[in-house]
Amino acid sequence: MRVAHFSDLHLLDLTGAVPRRLFNKRFTGYMNLRLRRGHIHKPEPVRLGARSLRELGVDHVVVTGDVSNLSLEKEFDLVRELFESDMGFSPDQISVVPGNHDAYTRGAVRSRRFLKWFHPYTSSDIPGVDEHHFPFVRLRGPLALIGLSTAVPHPPFIAAGILGKRQIRRLREILAHDEVRRRTPVVLQHHPPINPSSLLKTALKGLWDAKAEVEAMAEVAHGLVLHGHEHVRLRRVIPTRSGSVEIVGATSASLLHEDERKIAGFNVYDFEQDGRLSHISTHRFDPRTKSFASAPLAHS
Repeated sequence: MRVAHFSDLHLLDLTGAVPRRLFNKRFTGYMNLRLRRGHIHKPEPVRLGARSLRELGVDHVVVTGDVSNLSLEKEFDLVRELFESDMGFSPDQISVVPGNHDAYTRGAVRSRRFLKWFHPYTSSDIPGVDEHHFPFVRLRGPLALIGLSTAVPHPPFIAAGILGKRQIRRLREILAHDEVRRRTPVVLQHHPPINPSSLLKTALKGLWDAKAEVEAMAEVAHGLVLHGHEHVRLRRVIPTRSGSVEIVGATSASLLHEDERKIAGFNVYDFEQDGRLSHISTHRFDPRTKSFASAPLAHS
């Protein structure tokens, strides 16, 4: 089975963003777009990458958050168009979780805006999903895709994530479910469960309950956590009592950068019929040729 991993699309559309909607945390985000982010995040590599998936024989696509910049309705419209037209996959073939930019304001969270647009891509195959919706579980061949939300609204300049006790408890229960135990668990989330060594950086942009999540995965013999947020390709491993879990990050799908670890692209994962991970490749965007170069993703 072949799975493609996109993250941090940061698709932008300010249509309908009247001034009053920018007089909150969005104002700092808007200024960042004008001064920096808008110049280095471009939609072209996202669309070209999405259109290349059929040729690669991809069976399923996962998207680990920050699909938008300011969690505006028109931005979410762009993402739905990308899924439906550029990727051309059905909702059963795409799984998506939110990032901090998709829960940018309390209003966006209260209105459940992300779920209104992406509910078809977060359906669950295991009963018991409550009104909070996350975690969801999608059983695909030898894999159990488990979608978590680390996205919570914060004041300006804080981009940290939180799972919360309820999601972590449900993650434990899901990992013990018979349908999941006979498959390889692949956890999808925006923030990685490995925090920076700096306490300040963890406070500003880390996952505040990462240790609790890692403990919840202690009995996993082999599995993966796929994430974004860092805007860099990463491949790390955490040991468990029964084996290990690979922690793999995709860079931003829209980022134009000189560093080949950060330049826009996506990852592709190949699994054997028994669910064992056999290969990870990274597909890096070349702005000169408008194409992608593939290479194995080594451990960080």
